[in-house]
Formats: sequence, C-alpha cells, structure tokens
Amino acid sequence: MDGTVLVADDDRTIRTVLTQALTRAGCKVHATSSLTTLMRWVSEGKGDLVISDVIMPDGNGLEMLPKIGQERPGLPVIVISAQNTIMTAIQAAEAEAYDYLPKPFDLPDLMKRAARALETKRRVRSRPESVEPPRDEDDLPLVGRTPQMQALYRLVARVMNADLPVLITGESGTGKSLIARAIHDFSDRRSLPFVIATAGDMEGVDGPSALVARARGGSILFDEVADLTEDAQARIVRMLDAFGDTAPRVMATSQTDLMGRMEAGQFRQDLFYRLGGVSLAVPSLRERVDDIPLLAEHFLARAERDGAARRTIAADAMDLIRAYSWPGNVRQLEHTIRRLVVTSPEEVITRAEVEAVLGNQPEIEPLVGGGEGEKLSASVARHLRRYFDLHGGVLPPPGLYTRILREVEMPLIEIALDATGGNQAKCADLLGINRNTLRKKITDLDIRVTRRRKLM
Repeated sequence: MDGTVLVADDDRTIRTVLTQALTRAGCKVHATSSLTTLMRWVSEGKGDLVISDVIMPDGNGLEMLPKIGQERPGLPVIVISAQNTIMTAIQAAEAEAYDYLPKPFDLPDLMKRAARALETKRRVRSRPESVEPPRDEDDLPLVGRTPQMQALYRLVARVMNADLPVLITGESGTGKSLIARAIHDFSDRRSLPFVIATAGDMEGVDGPSALVARARGGSILFDEVADLTEDAQARIVRMLDAFGDTAPRVMATSQTDLMGRMEAGQFRQDLFYRLGGVSLAVPSLRERVDDIPLLAEHFLARAERDGAARRTIAADAMDLIRAYSWPGNVRQLEHTIRRLVVTSPEEVITRAEVEAVLGNQPEIEPLVGGGEGEKLSASVARHLRRYFDLHGGVLPPPGLYTRILREVEMPLIEIALDATGGNQAKCADLLGINRNTLRKKITDLDIRVTRRRKLM
C-alpha cells in the first residue's frame, strides 16, 4: 500500500495496532484521539484515507463525514464502531462512508479494505439529509456484531433506496418485520406511509387498488406472504402488474421455504419471482451465538429503564444461555430475560435460575444443514460437537456419559408416554423395557406425571 492514513480512535491500543500494521504495509500514518485534530488534518489537505471511530470524546465520527466530504471530496473514510446496530451501518452508508466495520474487527480484513480504498476514488454524490427514524422501544433490537448480522446490515444499506421488491426470510422471532420497517424508515420513502397488508386488503374488487391508494407511493409489507390464499396471491400479481409511475415499494416476509412451496404447487410461481427482486435472509439466533450476550445485556438494560430492578447474569449462567438452541429466536430470548429479571431475588442471575426457566421451554432445534434426510446419529453428533465447542478447548466436567444419557432418555420417555396416552404398560412395550424399569426411570428422571401420564 502507498499513501497517508489518518487514524482517529480514543482507544490507544487500536491506534497503536493500526499505526504499526499500516506502517509495515508501506503507509504513512497520523493517529489521534481527537476529532478536532482529525478535521484540522483533513482541512490542511493531509491524508489519502481516514479510518475513524464513531464515538469520540469530542464528537461523533459519523456526523463529521458530511464535513469531510465538503472539505475533501473523494477522500475515503472507513468507519469502525463498537455500536454494532443496523442503524450504525445504515447511517454510515447514508453519510457516504467508504466502508464500515464493527468492533472487534479482523485486522487483515481491515487492511484489505484500506488497500482498496487507497486505490479507488469514491464517486461523489449528493448527500441525503440524515434522518433518525422513529424507534419503538418494544421492538426486537437489530443488534449484532457477528459476521452474519453485519453482512445483513450492509446489504440492507445497499438496497434501501433501490426500486426493487424485497423478500425477507427467516424463522419466527428473528425480526423480519423490523428489517422491512428499517428499510422503509431509512429510505427516500421515509416520509410516506408504511402499510402492513392483511388478507382482508386483497378481498373485493377494489381491495388491491385501495391498498395502493393508502400507501401513496410509500411501502407495502405482506407479512408472512405464504399464508395468503391462492386467490389473494393472484390478486397481488395483478396489482403488481398494474403499478404506475408512483408505485409503492413492495416487501414481503416468510418463515417458510417459499421456493419449496412453489415447487410443491402451494405458492404461485409468478408471485414468487415478482417478490424476489432482493432476498434477505435473517439468521436464527443459533447461527449467531456470539450475539446472545449482547442481546441479553440489551434486554436487561431495557427492563431497568422500564422500572425493574438492576440485574446482571453470572458467567456460568450466560454459558447456559448461549448453549440453548432458542427455537423462538430473539423474541424467546427477550421473554426469558424479562422473566429472569422478575423472578430472580438477587442482583446476579444464577445458573440454577436459568436452568429452572429454560427447563420449562422447548429446545427442539431445527436441523441445520441436514434437512429431512439427516440421520438421528448425525443430528446427535452435531449437538455433541457443539457442546464440546462451547467449552472453548477445555474438556467438559466429568460425568458426561450419564448427563448425555439423561438428556436423551428424558425426552424419549416423555414423548413415548404422550404417544401412548400415558399408558405405562403400552409405553414400556413401545420402548422395549420392563414396566418396573419404566417406573423407576420416571422417578429417577423426575418426569412430571400429567393427566395423560398416570401411574398404572
């Protein structure tokens, strides 16, 4: 690399690391902990690239970007920030940042981006007015520092003003509708209506036209579009084909495999391709485990703002929270944290308290990468490997064999009891064990006896 890089960060360690790495790569480096100093360097004509943090002691790095653009058109700025939210990524894009990286960043990745920035002049465009979208504190937080979420944020930032339909997929509770709302709130259509369409909006001769009139060129969201009837799907197709010059932007969400449903004849092919201009896949919580502590802290802080007592989570309790599969995703995590805040008698939430709450919740993890044809042994192997991985290279506590057998036996017996209507004789025969053995296991495993599971 060749050029002069201006580094602004209030963390001395980051300034030192970047200075050393950029110097070794052949660059000259000026580093500072002050935005005021950075702006003086920029106005003096110094620097071919700026690498700046967002939150600084004397200001906000994002707010400086328009001024940098005025002073030095074409000077690329790479934003690095510990504020790992979708808003930071989109604001960086709105402010014409050359690139955006969340902290902690991968140094080789940053060096590659810096090299590209030094070689490429940024195309100067008019800068849209920065608008802070309305925030609903009850919404799921669009927060995440994992690569999956950061990639999603960058894609959202790129497509928010594209005149293309957007299809947002992901499991229930991942925040699909929030992504759609964020796209609208940060786009050029932000001052126009955001309409969530219902099945009733597609009924009647005038239903679709009335829906378009309500949107007035804003955005229309079809939430869980796969649930619409075939007749409603056909009406949407006709509505999209009749759009004029002031057409609203159309977005749709789905937690089911739309392509699979289309191939099975359960979803219209013409609608599928009309909605899929841009496809955004929102990762499940299992796919971004490293974001769980960040989200948990967010929910604890939100509960405290709402008047609840201050709570923190013990390290071993957080390990258990990270290890749980979260079939309900972020929404389930939020409800769990709120329950722990209310039920925990002490400031520090313990592992035992987490176990008590999670013990009453489902932990059926959808198959990842295996599909319906995955063998049970392969699924079990995935879970066991993940269990070992969660210990970070340290062996799990002794007694693993007994613990794993218990984890398998308990759901097996509970499901078998349900399947046989609680008839223990039939259940023992189904399992191929003695009836007295079954009774002993029910006692040893502390399996609750419900109305359907009565001791014979």
